[in-house]
Amino acid sequence: MSEGTELGRFLRARRGQVRPQDVGLPAGTGVRRTPGLRREELATLAGVSVDYYTRLERGRETRPSPAVVEALGKALRLSPEALHRLHELAALAAGQPSTRSPQPVHAVRDSVRTLLETLRPSPAYVVSRANDLLAANRPGLRLFPGLTDWPAERRNLTRYMFLHPMSRRLYPDWETMAAHGAAHLRAMAGADPDVPELAQLVGELVMKSPDFARLWERYEVRAHGGGRKHFRHPEVGSMRLGFEVMTISRADGQRLVTYQAAPGTPDHDAMLLLDMADLGEESRSGRSGR
Repeated sequence: MSEGTELGRFLRARRGQVRPQDVGLPAGTGVRRTPGLRREELATLAGVSVDYYTRLERGRETRPSPAVVEALGKALRLSPEALHRLHELAALAAGQPSTRSPQPVHAVRDSVRTLLETLRPSPAYVVSRANDLLAANRPGLRLFPGLTDWPAERRNLTRYMFLHPMSRRLYPDWETMAAHGAAHLRAMAGADPDVPELAQLVGELVMKSPDFARLWERYEVRAHGGGRKHFRHPEVGSMRLGFEVMTISRADGQRLVTYQAAPGTPDHDAMLLLDMADLGEESRSGRSGR
């Protein structure tokens, strides 16, 4: 993993996930020794020489033009988010500095904490760029059973997904959710490559979770913006909730996540029960900073 550049590793990983038939090439006969596309095939599709592409993948060429990056992204059938990540990696390989602060802000403004309370009974919480849980209202914290067993500084939702035993019971479609979690962390790491806590979190998860290590090596990129999630909560039962993710202005990448369900539905009733449950120690619902 230490050889080459992150750009080269990204290209190699994504090349291995594209089948020849996906891009209109014949699969051929016999067993292919290379998973996915060969270097020659991808170079041809992107309109670059095989030698140039090989040097790019091996880290010997570090300044691809935006046009080349676009052509490679099209050949690899990248999503808009993954293509954006490819452009970020190309900029990093060329030595362009990140414009983001390497020290994330963990203090949550009082006005945002007030907003969390006004959103009840809808679960809502604030997370950092690295998915650390910074603040939550009552149902937002109770949405993740067992999370309060960890000290505040350990409460990270990606860590919870892969290392807390309750997460596999909470999510009926855990494998899909875990893949999304790893891809989301890839997106965050691409936007903030110099943040130490992101590198530390990834290192911890790679060492402790074989599932995360496997998904991380796929180099998939996905930034959460909203959708629906299915929870099988041990206290309130099954819930299918819609969710939205909003960036908080002037907060260095902090995000507000809210869940909702239509009034009068069983999902909304379960959400109400989540808000009514006794937490015992509401003071543990978040942290004001580090």
